[in-house]
Amino acid sequence: MTTPPATPSDEQARGGRYWFWLATVGVIGGVLSGAFGVGGGIIMVPLLIFLTGMDQRRASATSLAAIVPTAIAGATTYFANGQVDVLAALFVAVGGVVGSYLGAMLLRRISLTWLRWMFIAVMLIAAVRLFLVVPTRDQGMLDLDVWTAIALTGLGLVMGIASGLFGVGGGIIAVPGLMALFGMGDLIAKGTSLLVMIPTAISGTVANSRGGLVKLSEAAVVGVAATVASFGGVALAFVMPPALASYLFAALIVFAAVQLAIRAVRAQRKG
Repeated sequence: MTTPPATPSDEQARGGRYWFWLATVGVIGGVLSGAFGVGGGIIMVPLLIFLTGMDQRRASATSLAAIVPTAIAGATTYFANGQVDVLAALFVAVGGVVGSYLGAMLLRRISLTWLRWMFIAVMLIAAVRLFLVVPTRDQGMLDLDVWTAIALTGLGLVMGIASGLFGVGGGIIAVPGLMALFGMGDLIAKGTSLLVMIPTAISGTVANSRGGLVKLSEAAVVGVAATVASFGGVALAFVMPPALASYLFAALIVFAAVQLAIRAVRAQRKG
């Protein structure tokens, strides 16, 4: 009696091409992370779904895990160049942690239709402002007082709630918020945003790993590729003129808003 051959896993069946696409997604996300101070999930998640066949939850969990080493590398590089406001990042991070819990609670309790469209509108307003107002590059650290600290915590709160409700956040909200509301230069806003992302991504990844939503081998491939590419993204951020960087980031926000709008329409149709 012959023994039937072992059935290969999906990853083995697809061979090296599967891992190639994982690395490709990481490179794209890493460049965006370094250049714009964002997590890259708004781009990496749809690419993981389209190129590797992951479902929404697994793609989101993989993207979040991959951004941990990327954010560390990017924030370290910005810090080495004096472009991170550590105290400001601390207050934003505190608000973000609290907001993420509130967002998760709201997700289970309220209708999201009007919240989705309001959030999309806010993102588009931010994009328009980035097109119209060119950020400065010579702005230094914030002069922190009580009201500024409260406002930074409030920005983090909004970030966290949006992350819990919509699965986005991080730099997409923090960078334009820090520039528009607090007058930060574009480079220091990006570096500060990446620093804020580290504790958020770690806590989310721990929860996802416990829930079996992420394969660490896949996340490692995406994360290593993204980390290497993030150095190129940071270098790109320093050589890009502020106006060009602002326009490109505005285009990225519009892309993110379109992605959210597509999800909102699909959710309404299912409803």
